Amino acid sequence: MATILVVDDELGIRALLSEILTDEGHTVELAENAAQARGFRERMRPDLVLLDIWMPDVDGITLLKEWGSSGQLSMPVIMMSGHGTIDTAVEATRFGAMAFLEKPITLQKLLRAVEQGLAKPTANAGPAVAPGFNDAAADSTSVAFGIPALNHLGNTLSSEFSFELDRPLREARDAFEKTYFEFHLAKENGSMTRVAEKTGLERTHLYRKLKQLGVDLSRNKRGGA
Repeated sequence: MATILVVDDELGIRALLSEILTDEGHTVELAENAAQARGFRERMRPDLVLLDIWMPDVDGITLLKEWGSSGQLSMPVIMMSGHGTIDTAVEATRFGAMAFLEKPITLQKLLRAVEQGLAKPTANAGPAVAPGFNDAAADSTSVAFGIPALNHLGNTLSSEFSFELDRPLREARDAFEKTYFEFHLAKENGSMTRVAEKTGLERTHLYRKLKQLGVDLSRNKRGGA
């Protein structure tokens, strides 16, 4: 199995993730801050890192950039945060994170993200760029990025889309959410029950959300029903 480094300043989070991942057969190393994480990375390369964004000494994004610029980002990194936004998720993926998990982290999402991270090859070449990015896109306000990087909003998806970031935050968030729900509606053949289960929303709230976002429900209805 894999060696996984968990970097989080909260003792409870470290203990919980360690217990879950150890039960899955992995070897788990723990660090409560960036200094300890650096020390472990210098001694060996973990197969995967679970990295908290908000830490007291050096934040996770800064550490991620540091590893990328020094050629040490040779392993997949999954970012974690209890205050995740689209902005922080996009920033994390630009500097090499392969996924973003929002706290509290559910068992299903954790294991899925870890499984996909361990299956993903990682190139060891300078500052890392997220899947779906290219050099031109990184300098543009129109950025194409893989939805797996925004895993904090739901199940990991395999598609990509173009997303205008040079707009007010509310408009950017609405555009992402509309694409997110349209994906799940198409995947579930228009079944509102299954979409509600997958997205974790109550059906009434889901209907209201879809109407607010202007999602066309008719084209996703099975058999035109």
